[in-house]
Amino acid sequence: MTVTERFDLSAPTVSLEDLGRVHVTNVGGAGMSAVARVLLGRGVAVSGSDPKDLPVLAALREQGADVHAGAQPDTVDRADTVVVSSATRESDPELVRARQLGTRVLHRSQALASAAEGRRVVAVAGANGKTTTTSMLTALLLEAGADPSFAIGGELARYGTNARAGSGEAFVIEADESDGSFLVYHPEVAIVTNVQPDHLDHYGTFEAVQDAYLAFARSIRPGGLLVACADDEGSARLARRAQAEGVRVLTYGTSATADVRVVGHVVDGFRTVARIVDEGQDRELSVAIPGAHNVLNATAAYAAAHHGLGVDASRAAAGLAAYTGTRRRFELKGEAGGVTVVDDYAHNPGKVAAVVGTAAALQERPHRLVVVFQPHLYSRTADFAQELGAALLPADVVVVMDVYAAREDPVPGVTGELVADAARRCAEAEPGPACEVHYEASWDAVAPLVASLVRPGDLVLTVGAGDVTALGPQVLAILEGAAAS
Repeated sequence: MTVTERFDLSAPTVSLEDLGRVHVTNVGGAGMSAVARVLLGRGVAVSGSDPKDLPVLAALREQGADVHAGAQPDTVDRADTVVVSSATRESDPELVRARQLGTRVLHRSQALASAAEGRRVVAVAGANGKTTTTSMLTALLLEAGADPSFAIGGELARYGTNARAGSGEAFVIEADESDGSFLVYHPEVAIVTNVQPDHLDHYGTFEAVQDAYLAFARSIRPGGLLVACADDEGSARLARRAQAEGVRVLTYGTSATADVRVVGHVVDGFRTVARIVDEGQDRELSVAIPGAHNVLNATAAYAAAHHGLGVDASRAAAGLAAYTGTRRRFELKGEAGGVTVVDDYAHNPGKVAAVVGTAAALQERPHRLVVVFQPHLYSRTADFAQELGAALLPADVVVVMDVYAAREDPVPGVTGELVADAARRCAEAEPGPACEVHYEASWDAVAPLVASLVRPGDLVLTVGAGDVTALGPQVLAILEGAAAS
């Protein structure tokens, strides 16, 4: 059952005051905690539960939420609205109770749309880069004194949160295209970083993915703005189609046809300084994160702020310079025994290729890049094993873990070894020294394996949307212990 079969995403947005008391299922997740935080900030009474007693539950309690570890169906009895995600199964006991009572059930995107009532919505979508772009735009607006509301799929490092209800006019939302729910926001400004064949478990074909993005562009409010990347073929095509239908479009990128054009950049450690040309003026954009792909993300944030929301160009550039990163987006975890460990959420081929390429560019021989990759979802692994394997190739050493299931049930024959085998084939086909590829199915064995493979000067990059993020500290602890002995 797809999310569009379970929810009427074309239904009118429920007004904030009509939501009543809201119960949020799986409230510890990044997307669901963001909904809870924003609703609380707008004065809505919120309850919720999560299977695990995560630290975010304590933070939500401090903000006034009645949240618990473990499902509590009786809490639903006191709710006027229950909020779920597309990953919430119909067998979830709290959802079952809501269905029995006839309580209003909303998808998380619909609840966010209610929370955004009366605000100037900026919705950021794309297969790659949307969390970073949303974070950069939010940090820019915060630094510019606009005090925006925001809901992001990652935590802003400087502010220690993924969501907040601000007092300003703008509401910045990371819009999830994976289930079609990005169509509910009807933004004033929409950013599309790229359009690529992802989430085929939901859409079926790339053509359907492209049609969904066109529907997203059509959902922009009259007089609004679509900010689209000219360097990505799918996004550029979307821009042309939307413009032909009368949508106001602004493009950005290194392309000579881009309205806001990137003409160069320099990476200085973990900071990138880019030069752009906008409205005939040369400007400098500086962000505390490396990579050409992040130059594009920063340019998108600048373009949306300046051309979409009217922020002064100089203040927009200065705001970007204050951005200090997002959790799990090339996040430095530490150093031990001369080995640096960085963590990143990348999980589809485009994201993985971008982050591995960026990390490889930071390393100078004879120092090596060691990548630990955890495939995310059986469906994505089956669809893109070859592309994922190829994306890992800039590394000197690759350790592939087994698949992180997330919302899916296991699929016979689909394991992380598909990606490892693809990486080996790609490495053998390349001239020069072949990338060393390992497959380790046991989660507990990965950190000791990585610690045994590294040497001083190496950069270890843990990559994936699952619990691979916990491995970095384990590797560092092993290396620290070895150095102390």
